Amino acid sequence: MGVQEVKIAANQKELNRFTRFLLKDIQAMEYMLENDWFEQAPIRIGAEQEVCLVDEHGKPAPKSMEILAALNHPSFTTELSRFNIEANLSPVEFTGDCFSRVQKELDDLMELIHKTAHDLEARVILTGILPTIRKFDLDIENLTPIDRYYALLQAIERLRGKAAYELKIEGLDELNLKHDSALIEACNTSFQVHLQVTPQDFVSKYNIAQAISAPVLAVSSNSPMLFGKRLWNETRIALFQQSVDTRITNEHLRYTSPRVTFGNGWVKNSILDLYKEDIVRFKVLLTTDVKEDVLESVKNNKTPQLQALSIHNSTVYRWNRPCYGISPNGKPHLRIENRILPSGPTTLDEVANSAFWVGLMNGFEEAYPDVTKVLEFDDVKANFVKAARIGLGSKHHWVHGKTVNDIELIQKELLPIARIGLEKAKVNEKDIDKYLAIIEDRTETGMNGSRWILKSYSKLLKESTKEEATTAIVAGMAYNQKTKKPVHEWKLASIQDIADWHPTSLLVEEFMTTDIFTVSKDEIPEFSADMMDWRRIRYLPIENEQGELIGLITSRQLLRHFSTMYKNEKLDYSTIKDLMIKDPLTVAPEATIIEAIDVMNTQKIGCLPVVNNKKLVGIITESNFLSITSSLLKRLAAKKKKAIRKEEEAKQENNTGSEKGN
Repeated sequence: MGVQEVKIAANQKELNRFTRFLLKDIQAMEYMLENDWFEQAPIRIGAEQEVCLVDEHGKPAPKSMEILAALNHPSFTTELSRFNIEANLSPVEFTGDCFSRVQKELDDLMELIHKTAHDLEARVILTGILPTIRKFDLDIENLTPIDRYYALLQAIERLRGKAAYELKIEGLDELNLKHDSALIEACNTSFQVHLQVTPQDFVSKYNIAQAISAPVLAVSSNSPMLFGKRLWNETRIALFQQSVDTRITNEHLRYTSPRVTFGNGWVKNSILDLYKEDIVRFKVLLTTDVKEDVLESVKNNKTPQLQALSIHNSTVYRWNRPCYGISPNGKPHLRIENRILPSGPTTLDEVANSAFWVGLMNGFEEAYPDVTKVLEFDDVKANFVKAARIGLGSKHHWVHGKTVNDIELIQKELLPIARIGLEKAKVNEKDIDKYLAIIEDRTETGMNGSRWILKSYSKLLKESTKEEATTAIVAGMAYNQKTKKPVHEWKLASIQDIADWHPTSLLVEEFMTTDIFTVSKDEIPEFSADMMDWRRIRYLPIENEQGELIGLITSRQLLRHFSTMYKNEKLDYSTIKDLMIKDPLTVAPEATIIEAIDVMNTQKIGCLPVVNNKKLVGIITESNFLSITSSLLKRLAAKKKKAIRKEEEAKQENNTGSEKGN
């Protein structure tokens, strides 16, 4: 949406007025296409970098407005949440040292934002989804305080009604939760690449973009975790669709397209196919006060802004998005925006992903003049979903009905095509070798951003808690991103990567046990006793059919009950209802660990059920605190070792210096 002033239509009359402007924009574009108004050369590439802001503990830091004010730089702008910032790179001509120039500008901008964020006690992380993000980070108070963001969320809510957002994503773990706003989309950060195309090439290039989406996504994926759950290799794909979905549950036979979409078929005629389909399928979310008469503008040979079309297009989230723009020379141009690529792991990785994609876009027709004749669209769409789920190493349906592993496809066919495409544009050979080698090395090692995160997490879980593991991963990202080495050369994250870790800032949600076993009030005590024995637990929450906590039973209570039974030699007809602690003390997930410890100490209790909106969401017990204590002791020992090692290294340097002086 850029800086355009947008709003929700106040009434049907205002909505109809905007719709008329939208239809006029289509007429104006039709006229411009028919009369060859669009820029043919030079072809340019551009990019948008989204970043995450974190605090000293690797958790989201909602400081974007303060950092942007301190930066005071035209390349940086807001994103949906206060813990994200976007950097817009300058368009460069697609030839020569274009990718080195993109890399140089990107590194300069990242250096600037790193320094500014550091001065405001924050860090900058490049990642598709921040592993340490928590549900309460997505509270409405973290929405960037700009009218167009409020308008967007209100518009989505107006279409959905009051229905909660239900996230259901299955991977190695399973995420199944409800949230109250589309701000959950703010979990996603990407590196969006733009390629300018001519009108006569648009159909072919757009279909190529669709065809290559799966292997490009697989090799570049960097978002395998959300809320501490290992989900899809590129969880952004599933999360984005569900987070801004305006559909509500209806009769299962009726098809309705999500606003985040891969598309429904090959493009056949022109860019207008996509714009017209989106206008027909998706209701207007936002409007603006359009002042320009676009038909009058084209009549007077003036390039129109097409504001209405631009705003509507910004609320339909195609993974390969068609874009209209105006070049500095005043001529209109067309672009394809690749929204598939995640942010990170490093700027070098991002530019390598861009070079691979742009090279394929420019060279694919050399191998397949018409991709629609050799590849089924349904297979392309299925490939995309599979790549998002499984990542690198999955099998794809390819041309002429072949099935091929994506690593083999990239190495044997796509990398040579990308090289041809870059050579055709006269990109410097040094740049071609540098960036395509990174893609090749990733396929050789099988290590991309998602694999690094997942392997690091598995290793860390053997020696630490889940919260520490995700924190160490973010700390490892911060360290490795400074080295500017590509991700396939990174060492796995280590617990030593966390410099400081204090329990005062940690929350119950981060340490509570969520895999909990419960019983109903009507169960027999023997069942509860066996359950505790089998699962080696000491506390069982009791919930009603709505999932609301109504009581708690402890192993000590059951022991007393069975002891009394044995002494009295009576048959027992009790149920849990007769024994349970009614209305037990509870804690909220956003409470701090220190607060939970204080309650348990003062009340002399061994556990606290964790409740949110009356619903049982977890439990925290003495064992959780033992794991925290163990981690802190390990950390202190490691910190002491590190300090001793630094002291010894300093002594050696001093001794070496003295010897040289003598």
